[in-house]
Amino acid sequence: MGTEAQLAAVAAEVRGCTRCPLARGRTLAVPGEGNPHTDVLCVGEGPGGREDATGRPFVGPAGQLLSELLRSIGWERGDVFITNVVKCRPPGNRDPEPSEISACSEYLDRQEGALDPAVVVTLGRHSLQRYLPGARIGEVHGTLRRSGGRHIFPMYHPAAALHQSSLRETLFRDIRGLPAALLTAREAIESERASALESAPLEGAGTPGTPPPGPSPDASDDQLTLF
Repeated sequence: MGTEAQLAAVAAEVRGCTRCPLARGRTLAVPGEGNPHTDVLCVGEGPGGREDATGRPFVGPAGQLLSELLRSIGWERGDVFITNVVKCRPPGNRDPEPSEISACSEYLDRQEGALDPAVVVTLGRHSLQRYLPGARIGEVHGTLRRSGGRHIFPMYHPAAALHQSSLRETLFRDIRGLPAALLTAREAIESERASALESAPLEGAGTPGTPPPGPSPDASDDQLTLF
């Protein structure tokens, strides 16, 4: 099953999911959306009111800021894949509970497995804890980390800047480091693949899933074209 089919299968299951009590209060579940061939997976916390009404992630004020952040580095939201650790809106936009995150974890596992992203961008502390348990966002934001075989780029949730204006510049400063982090992650992945092929030359030729090329050497402003 190809990536698009895998993502579509997850989305269909999410829309009919009743694994936790959040299903009883939702209007629409929000599986996630984006480019199935991207190297960047953005993981937020949970849907808000507008997301619950539309079935799409990050379409409210926080989503507008996320789009602005992506455009600031020459990307569009359609260049990445966007989802959340929980797929249904918590009542009153409260924090998702551990049992709710656990109930949804298989869906995110499968989305991550289908996409096999070079970088996972965590948006907020709840998605951060999935990938870097025990980490404090104030200490790791805007830096590339490695955990569980994945490259993680933690950021504050865009909604935080709507309530604390000083974080807006922090978000823009952090995301300016994402293109370089993506290149670093791609290089590390390719190096590991090459090493694996050298150590086991008879196990198969080629490097499946090679990411699209990055920018030309004279690219400016640390920007790159994802596709």
